[in-house]
Amino acid sequence: MNFICESDKLDDYLLELNEVNYSNPIIKKKADELFNPFQTEIEKAKVAFEFVRDEISHSWDIQSKRVTCNASEVLDFKEGICYAKSHLLASLLRSQGIPTGFCYQRLMLFDTPEKGYCIHALNAIFFKTLNKWIRVDARGNKKGIDAQFSIEEEKLAFPINEKLNEKVYPVIYTKPHFKTVSVLEEHTNALEMYKHHLPQSL
Repeated sequence: MNFICESDKLDDYLLELNEVNYSNPIIKKKADELFNPFQTEIEKAKVAFEFVRDEISHSWDIQSKRVTCNASEVLDFKEGICYAKSHLLASLLRSQGIPTGFCYQRLMLFDTPEKGYCIHALNAIFFKTLNKWIRVDARGNKKGIDAQFSIEEEKLAFPINEKLNEKVYPVIYTKPHFKTVSVLEEHTNALEMYKHHLPQSL
């Protein structure tokens, strides 16, 4: 698909934000563990992606009520929903000077339209050596979900069914969307938030 960059300045995809707080000591420590100067940008992105996908639990999968938002918080507690996990992946990659943005899909919340819709977050990474953006989804794999890091073809967590009103938003945002941040800030029970309060559209 044709992506639309919210900003034409790659530096805007490197900014430190409240949610993407890569100067935090816990983020710096993890970055030192994951990365070394001999890795290419692609190798760094793959290592970071697989760490967030596999080592940070999705709140719904583990049925945790804890709500995390900022990257340091997500890393500290090792859990979060897709919004929170996208903050952490962006934080780790931006700490290495790798431009990383935020992308969104509109998906059925469960298995039928009658059960409602939700906005799902993933990331886009710009590789200077390839001169292109690659989308990745660090939501976390489980039965029926097999997202992988790939620079050839996208291997995301969820296929889009446009006939059932699911959609891909083409914009690569420099910051997490305010609707996704707001829902994390306004709730204290992740399970209730996930079932009843996630935004249904951007």
